[in-house]
Amino acid sequence: MIRVLVADDQALVRAGLSALLEGEEDMEVAGVASDGEEALAVARKTPADVVLMDINMPGLSGLDATRCIVADERLADLKVVILTTYETD
Repeated sequence: MIRVLVADDQALVRAGLSALLEGEEDMEVAGVASDGEEALAVARKTPADVVLMDINMPGLSGLDATRCIVADERLADLKVVILTTYETD
């Protein structure tokens, strides 16, 4: 079972990604976060294998949250996939 943390400031994106992941028999949504600080807190509290991390989030950005995850020895096995969406091409 692959446990995934979904971090995105857009509720619709979080819900969509979570629904897609929950539809897979070998994946489970371990948690969701609406900004970088919450993503960091959830990652430290809830075991996960992968974080789907949005780049542009309010407060602590996805890039900064990723830097914190990489620097935290307790999260050494946690992988981060960075993604984002933009309104324009």
